Amino acid sequence: MAKTLELEFTTEFGKSARLSIDNPKEPIDGSVVKAAMEEMIASGVFTSTNGNFATAKGARVIDRNVTEYEII
Repeated sequence: MAKTLELEFTTEFGKSARLSIDNPKEPIDGSVVKAAMEEMIASGVFTSTNGNFATAKGARVIDRNVTEYEII
């Protein structure tokens, strides 16, 4: 089962931008995630085609299961 931590930001132009992190360390601590997102915004290191990150909008963990079937 693959897990991804998806961080959602609002950009300077009011658009949404997402940053995904594979295999996040669990358990997820919401206050640590929020602090990290605020540091990313303050540093200005990350940007998107929709502009620079301006505010933290949300975060979520996505579980992904893949089942392969043999096709005869």
